[in-house]
Formats: sequence, C-alpha cells, structure tokens
Amino acid sequence: MNWKELLRRHESKYKAGQIARWLWAAWRGNRLQAGLNATVGILGVVLSLLTVWAMQRAMDIAQGVCEGSLYGAVGVMALIILCEFGVGISRVWIKNILGVRAQNRMQQQMLARLLRSEWRGREAMHSGDVINRLEQDVRQVVDFLTETLPSVVSTLLMFVGAFFYLMQMDTWLAIVTVGILPVFLVLSRYYVSQMRRLSRSVRQTDSHIQSILTETMQHRMLVKTMEADDQMLDRLDSSQAELRSRVKERTAFSVLSHLVLNTGFSVGYLVAFLWGALRLSRGTLTFGGMTAFLQLVYRIQGPARDLTRLAPAFVGVFTAAERLMELEEIPEEEQGDPQMLPAPCGIRFRHVSFNYGAEGQEATLTDANYDFRPGTCTAILGQTGSGKTTLIRLLLALIKPQEGEIDIYADGAQPPLTSHLSPLTSHLSPLHRCNFVYVPQGNTLLSGTLRDNLILGNPEATDDEMVAALRMACADFVFDLPQGLDTVFAEQGGGLSEGQAQRIAIARALLRPGSIMLLDEATSALDADTERTLLHNLLSDQQRTVIFVTHREAVVGYCDQVIDLGRR
Repeated sequence: MNWKELLRRHESKYKAGQIARWLWAAWRGNRLQAGLNATVGILGVVLSLLTVWAMQRAMDIAQGVCEGSLYGAVGVMALIILCEFGVGISRVWIKNILGVRAQNRMQQQMLARLLRSEWRGREAMHSGDVINRLEQDVRQVVDFLTETLPSVVSTLLMFVGAFFYLMQMDTWLAIVTVGILPVFLVLSRYYVSQMRRLSRSVRQTDSHIQSILTETMQHRMLVKTMEADDQMLDRLDSSQAELRSRVKERTAFSVLSHLVLNTGFSVGYLVAFLWGALRLSRGTLTFGGMTAFLQLVYRIQGPARDLTRLAPAFVGVFTAAERLMELEEIPEEEQGDPQMLPAPCGIRFRHVSFNYGAEGQEATLTDANYDFRPGTCTAILGQTGSGKTTLIRLLLALIKPQEGEIDIYADGAQPPLTSHLSPLTSHLSPLHRCNFVYVPQGNTLLSGTLRDNLILGNPEATDDEMVAALRMACADFVFDLPQGLDTVFAEQGGGLSEGQAQRIAIARALLRPGSIMLLDEATSALDADTERTLLHNLLSDQQRTVIFVTHREAVVGYCDQVIDLGRR
C-alpha cells in the first residue's frame, strides 16, 4: 500500500465555506424534520441521564446508603426505560415518513434544475453518473441534514450534561476524562482532508460502474448481436476491481484513525475505572456511586466518540454536496412565461454560423440564410455531418448561434433585415419553444400506457382530441387494441413495430398547440402508402409551418422549398 499517496492532502474544487453555504440553503427545506429529530434527541439525553440517576439511587437504596423503596426505585427505572422505547419509536417514524419526503423533494428540485439547464450536448455528464448523484448523493445530503446535524445537538448536550454530573461527583476525574479531546480536535482537520479525497475517489468509481450498467442495459441488443457479452463483463469487472481497491484504501485509513482514537478512549476509561476502584476501596465512594462513575464516563466518552465519528459523515456530505453542486454549474436557460405567437409562425436565419469545436475548426453551419415562411413546407436535405442535427438544435433554441440571428415571426409580420423587431417578431429563445411541435428521430416512446405517452404532448388533452390526433397520424391500429388508450407499453414502446411507434410519436406531437412542426426522419419506418396518407393529413392544415429533415424523395415532392445543406 502506498502510504504517501494515502496521506496526500486533498485539494477540493470548492472551498469549505462554499459547500457550507450550499448545505445551509438545502437545509432550509428540511427544518421540520431536523427540528423534530433534535427534539427527540434532547429527550433521549434527558432520559439517559435520568437512567444514571435512577440506577445510582436504586443501588444506594439496596446498600442502605439512602432511604427509600427499592421497588419504587426500580419502578422509576422501568418508567424511564419505557419512555426511551417511545423516543426510539418516534425517531424511526420521523426517519421513515419525513425522511423519504425530504429525499423526494430534493430529487425533484435537482431534476427540475437539470431540466431547466442549457442543453450541453457532448459536454453533458453520463446519464448513469447523473442518476447516481440524484440517488446516492441526494440521500447522503438529506440524511446528514435531517439526521446527523440534529444528532450533534443531542450529542453535545449529552457530553455537557454527563461532564457536569461527573464534576459534581469528582472534579479531577471529569477533567482527566475530557483532557484527550483537544488532541483529536487538532488532528481532525487533517483527517477530514484525507477522507474527502478518498471518499470522492470511491464515489467517482461507483458512478462509473453505474454508467456501465446503464449503458449495457440500454444497448443490450447491440451487445448481444455483437457478441460482446464478455467485453462488457470485463469492463464491469475492471471498474469493480478499481472500486474495491479504493474502498480498501479508504478503509485502511479509517481503521488506522479509529485505532488511534479508540486507544485513547480505552486508556481514559481504564483510568476512570482505576480511580473509582481506589475510592471504593477507601470507602469514599459507594457502589452506586461507582456504577454512576462508569456510566458517566461512558456517557462522556460515548458522545466524544460520536463527535469523532461525525468526521466521516461531514466528509461524506461534503463529497456529496460537491457532486450535486457540479450538476448546478450548468447554466440555466432563459426562464419566463412561454411566448406563443399567432399561428402560423415563420422562422428566419440571418447570417447564422455555429461551430462545436475549437477556434479554427470548420464550422457546422456558416453564414446560413433561410426563411421558413408561415404555412409552408420545407425539406432539409444533406449528407451525414452536413449540419442537419445542428439546424434542428438551433430551431429548438437548444443552442445559440455564435454569429447571426434567428427570428421567429407571425403570419403577416415582415421579417426584419436589421436588428429592429416588430411586436409580432422576436429573436428566437427557449421561451418560444412552445411554438414548436417536434418529432425526433427513432423510437422515443416511454414505458407506461398509450395515454401516458400522448399527454406528454398536452396534459389537458381530452380522449376525443387524442383519438383525432391518432387518426391524423395514421395510427388507427391502436383502436383495435383491447385496452385502447389504456394499453400498457414496455420501455421504448415494447411490442410495437418501429412504424407504429413513429406514428404514435407523431400523434403525441400533434397534441401540442405549436404551429411549427419539425419532423426528423419521422416517416423513415413507414410504407409508401401510409407515408402518403400521413403527409396529406399533415399538410392539409395551412395553420402549420412544416419542416422535414429527410432523405426520402416522397417527402420532397410535397414541399414548397428544399434546402440542401450539401456534403460536408
């Protein structure tokens, strides 16, 4: 084992103050559960100290040191124990009911933030890594805010209460018992730094394993047909071996740290036991007092141990918070009310250029000037790499032009030749996405019922509107299904052909209120007769501006204009 590497200091991407402020902001939404846990913890401390007092009193009564009923003293102990049971049950209910709600709320907040963020394309994190953060890291942050932090209050209270109780019985023993703590406080900063580095490496490897599992399941058909089972298993085994190595490294450091810590506490406990035994032998301490001595020393050292064990919890939550903060680094899209223009709308490109790569690399689009006039049909042609996908992303405002402008305008409005815009003309932004009806390439159906898929286009759509959209999309076959709109599909419309899935996707898009219909190879899996009928249905409505990204000649024949992006 490389001890130099193990003891190397960690340089974090974020400062501790930044992470602490982020956690403070996250804690605001979990104050109820944190407050209840703190209250339950304080009650637990009070009951624990009362147990020491009741035990000492019962012992002293049994020894004849003080007067009272032994049965009454034991009855008091039983009552305290029952109260402790009640506190424990309350703690479980708070964790299981409010804890799940808190975790769900944070997951929704993080997912909402991701959905509002700018589309990053190639720079996006792997979906498996994102899912790992939304599950594991969110759970760790919520547990820390709602469970660990409130426990700090009760732990400190237990420490202080037991210390002063012991002070009343033996001042010097109380001082000696806590004398070792400053040493651990000095070492804690170094310990936290190392554990942050080791914990982050473990979490990164764990995310990589989830990414491999996610990709393998998403592309299991490809894996099977390429007979690449062993290769994928080897990739998984390699990553799992790396995870085991990093966990071993972190565990070795943790064991070493706890060995030093427990040695110190054990020495302190033995000193307290010896001191109490000497006083007991000299008759300056009763047997009940000796029992209380040991109980109080334990209740001082126990919280001290708990406080030192909080260091890994702080390390873990700082690591989890860093990973969630990275998700929030992606800038948000422009936010505001959707800006719906009167139908039909048009789109005009004015000297638009866009380049994915570094400076000097050939641009995907260069000085593009296109006008998709309201109510017309346009075919976009081009070889692979010619810029068709980039054009779609620009139209949907997923990316912004690096040069030039894209304007959206209503029927009858004159597209501007300058930067001056009329009330019915605007520079295209994410707020105009509501004007678009988009049918992406490939199978985009989700698991669930047919109705679940259709209402993605319009949550308020009625059954009659769904039926009309299905008929327009030539998806009449669904009316023969035994459960109709309530037919359940597996992932990616399992059980449907590609052509059937395409037609349902088109019906889903038709339920949207937008007047610009953008179809990316949306008829590629249809036979010629169905394609002709579908095109006739779509183009019979002059209230839509239709843009086809296609290579099929049958589609081109229906279009008012053709834009050939050329060979790249």
